[in-house]
Amino acid sequence: MSEETSKTATSTVPVDSLRASVRSRFDATVAELVDLVAISGIAWEAFDAAELERSAEAVAELVRSTGLDDVQILRVNKDDGTPGGPAIVARKPAQPGKPTVLLYAHHDVQPPGDSALWNSEPFTAVERDGRLYGRGAADDKAGIMAHVGALRAITDVLGDDFGLGVTIFIEGEEEAGSPTFRTFLQTHRQLLRADVIVVADSSNWKVGVPALTTSLRGLVDGTIEVRMGTHAVHSGMFGGPLLDAPTLLARVIATLHDDDGAVAIAGLAGGGHAAIDYPEDAFRADAGVLDGVQLAGTGSITSRLWTKPALSIIGMDIPSVALSSNTLLPVARAKFSLRLAPGQEPQAAMDAVAEHLRTHTPFGAQVTFTPGEMGQAFATDTSAPAAQSALWALGAAWGVEPVESGMGGSIPFIADLNELFPEAQILVTGVEDPDSRAHSANESLHLGDFENAVLAEALLLAKLDADSNG
Repeated sequence: MSEETSKTATSTVPVDSLRASVRSRFDATVAELVDLVAISGIAWEAFDAAELERSAEAVAELVRSTGLDDVQILRVNKDDGTPGGPAIVARKPAQPGKPTVLLYAHHDVQPPGDSALWNSEPFTAVERDGRLYGRGAADDKAGIMAHVGALRAITDVLGDDFGLGVTIFIEGEEEAGSPTFRTFLQTHRQLLRADVIVVADSSNWKVGVPALTTSLRGLVDGTIEVRMGTHAVHSGMFGGPLLDAPTLLARVIATLHDDDGAVAIAGLAGGGHAAIDYPEDAFRADAGVLDGVQLAGTGSITSRLWTKPALSIIGMDIPSVALSSNTLLPVARAKFSLRLAPGQEPQAAMDAVAEHLRTHTPFGAQVTFTPGEMGQAFATDTSAPAAQSALWALGAAWGVEPVESGMGGSIPFIADLNELFPEAQILVTGVEDPDSRAHSANESLHLGDFENAVLAEALLLAKLDADSNG
């Protein structure tokens, strides 16, 4: 071992040695990621549960290859008594006086969707122009391999001198809404207890520029049902005096935003101004916005994404065009998803939606609101030691200043981590970029940034270990 790596009494981190280790193993790391993508582990009831089990076994073997011997596949039951998704938990105990870091990712993936929209088979990873395409290539099997690759590099360079405790927790049902996550944490609280938690399930600012995710919006959802009659009737015989339920539902939905496209539900909080900007042309390109389509809301793009509420209609129950008939439909339903600004209490937001619908009933129709899921927002203290170490590691790996980035999305289970492990510092990192298209067709991973992400995590672990030497 070199003189540099033997200085356990200082905060020196062997950057060059760790970089060389990550580089030497990188082709093998990508090959293992390709093998993981080939396993279609989906935690939804409509899909083959055997594939999810196969995914868990494959991840467990990868974790064992890092040198961790205490590797288990665990699960807890859902509220209805059926088993939850298989999670992989592995541990390396901390040496005396050393902290423990929990490394989180998830091995389940989204369904592939319409195969006609993919340029290649969803579960056959294909490299094109420096990107790896395939379902789960970014979200979140690359997060798993970032943990695996970082631990291998640490073992190569630091060996027995690495005293930090490490716990790996790879969830198996995140894309299905983590139905047993809180129960799992409560059941295995002592097993998962840590001083720092690294959640590798977010995104970087753009290709070539890393980010530490410092805030996440909260989330509530629910369904809106509009009913105008007891049964369907002929549109020619009854149309005119009577509006159909889909039309009335459209009028309800139209009240949810003002003329600027901002959410128009009274009582929802909006945060402050975001410190960095997202140029409109870059946002439009990343989001695939058609020419001529105006953006919604007011204020900077980043403020609209990170610190203000956003409401979307994500599903509707009405007949398809192919199955339509000349009928006035008596009932129609829609599901909404409402992202919440940091600081907004989810229950208060849900109550605000209910009140809005109560006071915006069109033509006296019956409007029924059914609340759905709720998730807390998240914000991190970037002045905390672990966050400062993470920012240093990102900058050292990429060679550019990292961005302290908010995130428009939500990771509701982080609220559970916060509540059950209140003393732990939570760091949200990721391997994605704005063109990764997670959850969509042609999901992909930028391989250059992926290598940097593996290195950044190795540097973070090495620095946390060195900083705890005294």
